[in-house]
Amino acid sequence: MKSGYVMPTRILPFLLSPLVLLLLTSCEPRQNELRLVAPSTPSDREIAEELSGLLAESHATKLVITDVPQSAEAAVDLVAAGDADVALVTNSLPFRDDIETIMPLYPTVLHIAYRKDRDATSATTLLRGAKVYAGPTGSASRLVFERLVSRFGFDTSEYEYASELADDMDIIVLFASISPDRLARRPDFRLFSLDSADAIGTGSLIDAGVLLNPHFQPFVIPAGTYGQSTPGPVVTIAVDKLLVTRSDLDSSVVYDLINDILRLRPALAARRPGLFQVLTEDFDASRSRFILHAGTQDYLQRDTPTFMERYSGIAEVIATLLVGLVSLVFAAFRLLKMRRKNLIDTFYLRVHKLRRSITNLSSAEERQGAADQVRELQSEAFDLLIDEKLSADESFQIFITLSNDVLKELGAMVTSPSPTDR
Repeated sequence: MKSGYVMPTRILPFLLSPLVLLLLTSCEPRQNELRLVAPSTPSDREIAEELSGLLAESHATKLVITDVPQSAEAAVDLVAAGDADVALVTNSLPFRDDIETIMPLYPTVLHIAYRKDRDATSATTLLRGAKVYAGPTGSASRLVFERLVSRFGFDTSEYEYASELADDMDIIVLFASISPDRLARRPDFRLFSLDSADAIGTGSLIDAGVLLNPHFQPFVIPAGTYGQSTPGPVVTIAVDKLLVTRSDLDSSVVYDLINDILRLRPALAARRPGLFQVLTEDFDASRSRFILHAGTQDYLQRDTPTFMERYSGIAEVIATLLVGLVSLVFAAFRLLKMRRKNLIDTFYLRVHKLRRSITNLSSAEERQGAADQVRELQSEAFDLLIDEKLSADESFQIFITLSNDVLKELGAMVTSPSPTDR
């Protein structure tokens, strides 16, 4: 019998182990796995890989980069079709109602590099007879460069586009993040400035371009950023690199992704100095070409007070005023009641005085006069009652009873002859 009790005790851990493992696994934080379209440009792809590597240690979000790099247009098509979850695109694409912005990650700057032996006194002389590489057709750098050429009225017949980047390029147009070693392999190139740094904010052409294209912003590359390639400040434009998704992606997933990226901001800034320093918790997405995702709105409004919190102060003031008003009403009511009580007390005193004087009345005429005074007091009291200066309460009833008693006493004395009358 004793061994029969020992055997279940030995088996019990084996029976409980699956249950314990199930409870432990159910308590582990849920990790969202999102498919990120591999960017086509090497610099953006490197940043995407760094972000994915940092997020791999996160308990909320994991980014898996696709194998085949895609252009921005192809990337948003994949996201909209559900073949990917997020994409890293430049904020210069046309508006689409099936794509929404998660957050801006970093600014990409328009670099216009030219051979230092070319005449760069103006954009016209710079482009004349030049062989220009501005990325493939439809790329962000190509679209923005064509828009600038059209905006500034340059003659497109003065230059030709190259389909691939080669060593014989005269001008290279590239939208990329600031990277000091980018032009290290091309020491014979310089960066072209669209205007002078002093002209920003004075109604110059660069201001007009930004005004008509709100997703652009003026950007100044400081002198010496690219060594000899930037002997002076270079005025150009910048466009945000956006992280976008489709509208049906769960809001909580987007919220967690934003929270994880901002939490990793110090690590990103350490790896890319000057690139992620502008990434803040209250980021500005007003320049986005796409509408904001609901999860992004939830994150940006996370500190916004609720309806109850927003109007709690007003509610407290109203409640205080109501309490004060009720207290004032009660005080006024008590004051009115006190005044009525004081007024009825005067009638008490007058009736009581008449009652005490009854024994001193020697003739019938005097007793009749006293009775008339009591009736006058009753009439006066009823007039005050009608005017609501007295209340028909217990005090008034006591007065009427007392006065009637006095009248009864006076009536008895009137009907009964006094000793002097006998």
